[in-house]
Amino acid sequence: MQATKNIPFFSFDATTELIRAEIKQVFDDFLESQWYILGDKLTQFESAYAAFNSTAHCIGVANGLDALHIALKTLNIGPGDEVIVPTNTFIATWLAVSYAGATIVPVEPDKATYNIDPNKIEAAITGKTKAIIPVHLYGQPCEMDKIMAIAIKHNLAVIEDNAQAHAATYNGQLTGSFGDINATSFYPTKNFGALGDGGALTTNNAELDKNARLLRNYGSSEKYHHEIVGLNSRLDEVQAAFLTIKLKYLAQWTAERQRIARVYSEQLTDINGLVLPVTATGASHVYHLYVIRTTRRDDLRAFLKNKGIATAIHYPIPAHLQKAYGGLGYKQGDYPIAEELAATSLSLPMNPGMAIEDVQCICSTVRSFYE
Repeated sequence: MQATKNIPFFSFDATTELIRAEIKQVFDDFLESQWYILGDKLTQFESAYAAFNSTAHCIGVANGLDALHIALKTLNIGPGDEVIVPTNTFIATWLAVSYAGATIVPVEPDKATYNIDPNKIEAAITGKTKAIIPVHLYGQPCEMDKIMAIAIKHNLAVIEDNAQAHAATYNGQLTGSFGDINATSFYPTKNFGALGDGGALTTNNAELDKNARLLRNYGSSEKYHHEIVGLNSRLDEVQAAFLTIKLKYLAQWTAERQRIARVYSEQLTDINGLVLPVTATGASHVYHLYVIRTTRRDDLRAFLKNKGIATAIHYPIPAHLQKAYGGLGYKQGDYPIAEELAATSLSLPMNPGMAIEDVQCICSTVRSFYE
């Protein structure tokens, strides 16, 4: 069976229809309240998300990049400090370190999980290292037991980048609850996304919570009184209200993603030359993306497009080879695992509400490419 209709890479149709009436009602309430920034709806969401994520505190901010930046600033990380980051990640992880004025120290991923390889972290630690930012990429938790042990041994802070792994667990513990202070994004296409930009921090540390709240609001807890040099980065009331609604459905949507992933894995297994996602021992994968790998990636993508199936590439150019980081002097071959992943990875359609018939159609079309 091959595609006879267009199958989008991502669609909001099913999730939007499910919550449409609630969204309209909460927007009307928001409009009538005439309170649009730092109000009750944000407070309610922060309490709900902290409880969901098993942390004491949640701080809503404008987006995921700001969350990472603020996390670094709460830890007083800046010029002269080094921060360990994955080579295989969206550029926001690197940008946050740059914004803080700290030095980026890249570490290659585990080739099976695509996440930072904990076995390579200690070799990158120097006397200037202050933090590690593990990224739970594509919905797969990092090996947090090893990473936390390294951080404790070397007295380093940990900032989880949890933008792609809402509701994922490692050894039964939710991502976003391991580190000193952790960042997430609510970009609309995330597993738990707003209807616009948004982000948050989670922490169990009351002092970091206090500092993050100051930083997001001009360094102020009382209007026109500024304790520190802060930013303007606040999750607005309407997005907080929308997220409170969507939080009720996250478990359902996560289960749908995992069900779709199972169909992919069952039907695409044993294709010579095709590498399927691997879930680390102890991890629960929430499949923000279902990423396959093949040396014939570009040909496969073109073939699927011709059959009406949209795909995506995450991420075609590693951060160390981006023009933005040309000044760091990295060149092709410096981080070969990240470069290989960038050249061979292909993301298949993955979204809640997707018809299983469409998933099966995608699988049969992929198989026909290899026949």
